[in-house]
This record gives sequence, structure tokens and C-alpha cells, in this order.
Amino acid sequence: MGALVVKELTPSLRDDFLHFFDNIAFADNPDWSDCYCSAYHFANNKGKAESRREASSLIEEDRMHGFLAYDNGKPVGWCNAAPRSSYPGVQWLMSPGPDKYERVGSIVCFVVAPSHRGQGVASQLLNAACNKFSQKGLEYAEAYPVKKPESAAYNFPGPCQCTSRTASAHTATPTGI
Repeated sequence: MGALVVKELTPSLRDDFLHFFDNIAFADNPDWSDCYCSAYHFANNKGKAESRREASSLIEEDRMHGFLAYDNGKPVGWCNAAPRSSYPGVQWLMSPGPDKYERVGSIVCFVVAPSHRGQGVASQLLNAACNKFSQKGLEYAEAYPVKKPESAAYNFPGPCQCTSRTASAHTATPTGI
């Protein structure tokens, strides 16, 4: 792997995002290929084409946020990260629901190309997300790792060791993540 470059998702990177999810993200897990990191934004019940269209629209409208990792100019990783209030799908986790004034960033998903797993891509994406949260004045970063995933695919919220290690580096109190 060359020097990894992490870029914040913008409408100008929409085609890279779509290429990543169309061809790379789930090359080893085609059952999940309709994802487009949509679950936290809208109900994905109409299949791949609808998920792709909806994700594309969200990016164009600057309503989907996160980071793409590049190796030699090609996208190899994705992290979906934004203020918690921007995720309708996370709100059901909260009781009684998020306060619009809260200062919490949510890190909801990682997808790394099969060829780049286990090489620190998720950690670099997580660092970029935490740095962005800090720049935006968010006080806490929150992640939702799975303690005992059924398979590597179910680690999409981020492995526990990745999120807890990074939390220590970015927060004063590890309970903030």
C-alpha cells in the first residue's frame, strides 16, 4: 500500500464514492452490494438502483457526510461520520431522542476494500472523522462497534479495538466515545 490520502466527502467526490460502492466495497460480499451506506439515512427496501440514486442525491445535496480513503488515487475505504442529529437511523437508538443542540459526532460505518483490510485504513478514516468533529466544535465522538460480530462483514460499525484506541487519542475521557 502506498501513502494513504483521506478526503472529506463533497459533491465533487460523488463519482468516486459511487465507483467504490459499485465495484470495490463489496467485491467479496455481493449480498451487501445494495448498501451504499444508506441504512442510517433512509430505509433501503427497493434494491441497489434505488439505494444508489438516493445516496447520489444525498451527496449532491450535501446531506451525506464522511471520508474516502485513497491509495494511488483509487478509493479503498469509506467512513460515514457526521453530527448525530443528521442520522435519522441513529435516532431510534437514543431515548428520548437527540437534542438538536447536542455536540456529538457519530461514526456509523466503515467499509474497506478487501485488498486493504488490516492495514490501518479504518484507523486513518476514524482519525479524520475525529479531527473534523473537533474542528466543528463537537465535544464527543460516538461509535457503535459490534462486540462479537457474526463475521468480518458485521464489523462495519468499526472494530472495538479501532474505536477505543482512537478514542483515547482524541478525547479527554474514554467514555466520550
